[in-house]
Amino acid sequence: NLVNESALIAARLDKDRVGMDDMEEAKDKVLMGSERRSLVMDKDELKVTAVHEAGHALVAKHVPNSDPLHKVTIVPRGRALGLTLQLPDRDRYSHTKKYLLDRIAVMMGGRIAEELAIGDITTGASNDIEVATDLARQMVSEWGMSRLGPINFGRKQGEVFLGRDFTQKSHELSESAAVSVDAEIRRIVEENYERARTILTDHRDQLDALTAALLEFETLNGRE
Repeated sequence: NLVNESALIAARLDKDRVGMDDMEEAKDKVLMGSERRSLVMDKDELKVTAVHEAGHALVAKHVPNSDPLHKVTIVPRGRALGLTLQLPDRDRYSHTKKYLLDRIAVMMGGRIAEELAIGDITTGASNDIEVATDLARQMVSEWGMSRLGPINFGRKQGEVFLGRDFTQKSHELSESAAVSVDAEIRRIVEENYERARTILTDHRDQLDALTAALLEFETLNGRE
């Protein structure tokens, strides 16, 4: 898919060979979606997007167990107005609890950056909140990574197929267990929300500098 996409990009530019810049553009398209240069945002919305992505990027830089920061952009791609992309430096087949907690903190960075720099919050964090909550739920319900201990609270419902009892019921949580699970999910998300807030408050000058750089250059790589 990557090679095909890069060949198409090179062909559209009338090149006679595929270069690394074509591969790089193809990788971004495959991972983040196509650029939507036709989507015009006004100055205020562009600044909010830059602040939001700068928040993600800075938390990613300052937490100890995060995947390396690869690219940050405020050019709309796919359905997103901006994107912060992290890429692992090696194949991962399992994740530590510290790594997962840092991922949640990174997801919360965009919303907190808005609070600090804009003094308001937007709908731009909806997907971040959804993914962070789902991740915390898996940590509590499936992976035993909470104060509730190594208990699986998940509800497994297999697909109905020949040989499986059609009336088979999924395991139901007791009301008290459900309350405890919900409380742990909230605790994990909120604690990492506050971790991200501390990072961005302590490095507010970097938040402002990175926001300004994104507004000027639109896209920055991890080294930049």
